[in-house]
Amino acid sequence: MTPYSVIARKALPTKQSPCFGGDYFASLAMTVNYNVPMLKIRVPATSANLGPGFDCLGLALDVWNEMTFEPADEVIYEVTGEDAHKLNNYPKNLLTNSFIQVYDFCGKKFTGVRVRSHNNILLSSGIGSSAAAIVSGLFAANEMLGCPLGTYGLLRIASQIEGHPDNVGPALLGGLVIAVIEQHEIIWRRYEVPEMAIVIVKPEMEWTTQTGRAILPPTYSRADAIFNIARTPLVIDALRNGDLDLLQKVMDDKIHQPYRLPHISAAIKAYETAREFGAVALSGAGPALICFVKPEHAEAAKTSIMSTIQQEGFEARGLITKPSSRGIYRVD
Repeated sequence: MTPYSVIARKALPTKQSPCFGGDYFASLAMTVNYNVPMLKIRVPATSANLGPGFDCLGLALDVWNEMTFEPADEVIYEVTGEDAHKLNNYPKNLLTNSFIQVYDFCGKKFTGVRVRSHNNILLSSGIGSSAAAIVSGLFAANEMLGCPLGTYGLLRIASQIEGHPDNVGPALLGGLVIAVIEQHEIIWRRYEVPEMAIVIVKPEMEWTTQTGRAILPPTYSRADAIFNIARTPLVIDALRNGDLDLLQKVMDDKIHQPYRLPHISAAIKAYETAREFGAVALSGAGPALICFVKPEHAEAAKTSIMSTIQQEGFEARGLITKPSSRGIYRVD
């Protein structure tokens, strides 16, 4: 049994799901088997770190993967949309493994599932494709089993799989989430963020979170730690209030970006270009940049950042979006 097993209260129902809510795990004894014939869900992209909030701060974005789950006699996984050619024919993956983990945790027999997904979240980009897969698998299995786990239980298992809660938190809860893991407890707060224009630009290159972590130093100076600690609450305040001027002043980092940016294609020049338009950060471990701008400047910012990358001899992709107040939800 995982260390996250605890005695828990029954989850509180909300409008978006019969089982979304509650502080810990819903009581397994109170589980109802809904025999769901088909389940449709949507899960958002997310951006973590947001400058100084390394491994603890994340924001849900209005970019969505949509998928359906049906009972089956084997595991079937079908994908359309972004990077479908990389995902099809691989039924054993992060999403289906997360789905099966809920069955294992709850002591339920798993026979199979058919998953059909249309993906809009770019893979290996820094906008939470892994977190979306994990949260989708956990959430869908929980719904199909009749909701034995509450929101907090899902968050804890998702954080255990991912290793940290910065992306899975907003993917599950929506909005702006700050979270830390304290032994076997996750301490978190969620905040609403007003509508803001967000530009995401990704240089086309092979880059993984593992690569981004491998180049980080094992220790940091006190000065660099203080630099990030002092700015993280100001980033939160700026986002909560839609204060772009403040965000542009404090969305800096000395823990991960100085080490990652030089290894990402044209990222330093693209970063400098993005700063001319607003507040910019490496999205998660990269390679995408996230830039908060005034709505009327969003298209120009996207074009200029992409052009900077292309002038350095690399292809780039860009999109304009906004924060999402919703996390994963069931479509009825």
